Amino acid sequence: LKIIVCPLSYCPLYILIRATSSPLYKSKSAYYDILEVSPTATHSQIKTAYYKQSFIYHPDKNAGSEEAASMFSQISEAYSVLGNKALRRKYDRGILSQADLQGSSRPTSRESPASGQQSGTRHSPSVGATQQNIFDFDAFIRSHYGEQLKREQEIRQRREEIIRKKKELVEDMKLGRLKEIASLVHYYYLSEKKTSIVYKINVCHLKVN
Repeated sequence: LKIIVCPLSYCPLYILIRATSSPLYKSKSAYYDILEVSPTATHSQIKTAYYKQSFIYHPDKNAGSEEAASMFSQISEAYSVLGNKALRRKYDRGILSQADLQGSSRPTSRESPASGQQSGTRHSPSVGATQQNIFDFDAFIRSHYGEQLKREQEIRQRREEIIRKKKELVEDMKLGRLKEIASLVHYYYLSEKKTSIVYKINVCHLKVN
């Protein structure tokens, strides 16, 4: 595994764990590291960590960010394993396989953030930030953090508008300064030209006299 520290505008630093030579499920601690929990964490702690990390890196909150999309995919994969007791046992024993991931369902809707109060329903198999994963999670995000997301989006838009206006102001000031300099140059040019003409007239007048 390779650990890359990436600065983001919405978070001072975060640790992005990416698989290089081997997939995440072959690492002894990758899934725990992604959710930022210890291997002894309870199911409730894992679920809470999933809520927290998914909210931070959810695509709705980080539109256009490849880093956030990658992290959200890893968070979803980590929870699909650690949120499933059978898969977690296999993972902890080091015998989890790709077939287990592909053939597993996500935790029951009772355990999933997008579930509300339903129970007994299984989600379709998925690993990473698939479209199904994202849409399933939308219900939880919008019901719990909809207003906060809206406020953050408005703040982001206002910040972008302020930055745009500042840039326009700087450009206008530069343009105004250039015009001022051009006017001064033109003024001095005309002054020098006028002085030269007056000088020539005086010289001619002296010669005539």
